[in-house]
Amino acid sequence: MTVQAQLASFEDLLADAPPTEGIKYAGSKLKLLPHILRLARQVKPQTIFDGFSGTTRVSQAFAQSGYRVISNDVAAWSKTFAACYLLNRYPQEHYRALIDQLNALPGRDGWFTEHYGGDANGSKSAKTADGLKKPWQRHNTQKLDAIREEIERLSLDDCEKAVALTSLILAMDEVDSTLGHYAAYLSEWSPRSHRHLKLKIPRVIPKTAEHEVYQSDIFDSLRSVVSDLAYYDPPYGSNNDKMPPSRVRYAAYYHLWTSICLFDKPKLFGKVNRRADTSDLIGSSIFEEYRKNEHGRFIAVEAIENLLQQTNSKHIILSYSSGGRATAEELNETISRIGKLLDVVEVDYRRNVMGGMRWTHEWVREAEHSNKEFLFLIEK
Repeated sequence: MTVQAQLASFEDLLADAPPTEGIKYAGSKLKLLPHILRLARQVKPQTIFDGFSGTTRVSQAFAQSGYRVISNDVAAWSKTFAACYLLNRYPQEHYRALIDQLNALPGRDGWFTEHYGGDANGSKSAKTADGLKKPWQRHNTQKLDAIREEIERLSLDDCEKAVALTSLILAMDEVDSTLGHYAAYLSEWSPRSHRHLKLKIPRVIPKTAEHEVYQSDIFDSLRSVVSDLAYYDPPYGSNNDKMPPSRVRYAAYYHLWTSICLFDKPKLFGKVNRRADTSDLIGSSIFEEYRKNEHGRFIAVEAIENLLQQTNSKHIILSYSSGGRATAEELNETISRIGKLLDVVEVDYRRNVMGGMRWTHEWVREAEHSNKEFLFLIEK
């Protein structure tokens, strides 16, 4: 197949997925959704477990495709998104008056403005008087403070609160001055940061199944979750041996969304005012662990093997980046010990090309010579 034909095939496939919503996200699987759905259809599941749901785009796509979804992530903001899209009981118009009410609130100074709001004052620099860069302009953090206080004051049920918070997070994501995460902020105000915050009603999904939402460590979830198919996208650590153990972890990239959801005004540290509970010693994941154990195996690879072994599903779709800690050869051996590899999809984002690997050794060779994304369909 020519590159042009592959590109056309890739673009056609991208259209073959339901619409989803989410924040800018370093690990977003938006472009992988059609491939994930195609792999799932091969094994005809009824219930699917999304074990590391993140922005819940994959959970949203599965739910809209008629599957019953069990969504799980350790992040509070991920649970909020999942509750908004999977547990909602009302039609979209039910939220019109609430969103209009929140948008009409005048801005006010509060905790978020104190720590995360900056003034442009005709300058391009995003640094404030204390010399620190900020993720939002003050006019938007003032709206954030007012809206978040109002959400807490109103008598909302769990669904309504989740929808309101999701709407607020999506709106704040549209006016930030970052590269898509909150471990660092831009030195100059982004063009979108000058816009004025405006909430919209999320694209809530009509309820067709009894979905479930959890917020727990994946290994705790596996003690009780049983599904036909599990989809895993763990937060792989870098494969750079020189990467120090103090590197920023997954939990730290989206700490501001956690603070918006919990509204707990936590202790902060560092130049970007990270939550204290996202420090490297507290907010780390075993899947990000770059070190080897006493037997010379990467701890992250061993964690993947334990994950696959403990999964109560006949089939598993595992997402893997060749830039992750697990080497291709090691991961291939792990999959072979767990079960049978039914299919492998390779996605090259730079060329917008998708291809299938017929033999196991093909994907290993591809992974070791480029930085690509792979999806494995495994039968236990």
